[in-house]
Amino acid sequence: MRRSGSTRRTGRTRRTGRAGRIRRGTALAAACAAVLAALTAVPAQAQRAQGAEARDGAPHWSLKDTGIPDVRFRGLAAVGRGTAWVAGTRGTVLRTTDGGRTWRNVSPPGAGELQFRDIEAFDARRAVVLAIGEGEASRVYRTDDGGATWTESFRNTDARAFYDCLTFFDHRHGLAMSDPVDGKFRILSTRDGGRSWTVLPDAGMPPALDGEAGFAASGQCLVSSGPKDVWLATGGAARARVLHSADRGRTWKATDTPVPGGDPARGVFALAFRDRSHGLAVGGDFRPGQPSADAAARTSDGGRSWRPAAASPAAYRSGVAWLPHSRTAALAVGPTGTDLTTDAGRTWRTVDTGSYDTVDCARDHGCWAAGEKGRVARLEH
Repeated sequence: MRRSGSTRRTGRTRRTGRAGRIRRGTALAAACAAVLAALTAVPAQAQRAQGAEARDGAPHWSLKDTGIPDVRFRGLAAVGRGTAWVAGTRGTVLRTTDGGRTWRNVSPPGAGELQFRDIEAFDARRAVVLAIGEGEASRVYRTDDGGATWTESFRNTDARAFYDCLTFFDHRHGLAMSDPVDGKFRILSTRDGGRSWTVLPDAGMPPALDGEAGFAASGQCLVSSGPKDVWLATGGAARARVLHSADRGRTWKATDTPVPGGDPARGVFALAFRDRSHGLAVGGDFRPGQPSADAAARTSDGGRSWRPAAASPAAYRSGVAWLPHSRTAALAVGPTGTDLTTDAGRTWRTVDTGSYDTVDCARDHGCWAAGEKGRVARLEH
């Protein structure tokens, strides 16, 4: 009798939990649909260049004053609508836990000469940040107390290496990538959340092309989806490629993309995957005033093949992110504006003209963007 009663209670708990998850999922889907509908309905000219409120209450970038106008933030981690981390020049790391109303400077001590280009946050207290550069300028730091203290967990001692981006599969497993050393991209691996790192063997890495490298422009040249899949974006060579690994970075396959290469300033700058099959690539030519035709591509087979967008973003774009709980909508950002796709990367159109370098979205629809002159904004709707 007791056993039977216990079983019935467990059954009711499971049904209630499942119903709750369904309700939450339905609510998130409805919120996503509302944001998407409003973004689609408002023409680009209705968005103001500096992120001020758009007409008709449409979703728009709303600038959040960081108080540091002389820092450029290319590293961004969106934990939620309330919490976000940004990382940038002059060794600067900021954190907000109140939706951007206030920011706490939580920069690692003694890092003022470093350039932070990528940050991955697990929550409001735990984060890993990457400094880029040649030799010992490439470093990794980790905090477990919201930035009150930091531990340097990696310092590059190989003068030939230059680390660009990092990504995490979960709270423990992650990778960082360096430009080619001895003709191959170098991969750094962690199994303890970034507390220690190991260089992986390069036997499974295909040779790099002449001049090929990654772009440390937005923290999105190395991205992951699921427990084992990871993609690496390249440029600077005759062809812009994306490399894919299905075993956490031990073996890789390279695929050409339709994004133009042929110059050190051109290539794929950022990737975003909403699952292990569907991905977006954006880039172009980062030099101001240079044309960036065909600067976006998409894949539906995990990166084995890439197709060009029928209508690419208006100019070079350095960051890209899928809108949460959407199979078709994503945002791409760059110094000249923000573009929106509502058809999974087939076409893009400009919805804002403010300058941003990187963009990231959390599951609760907390979408953030960051860039030059201390600019950080949250998507309001």
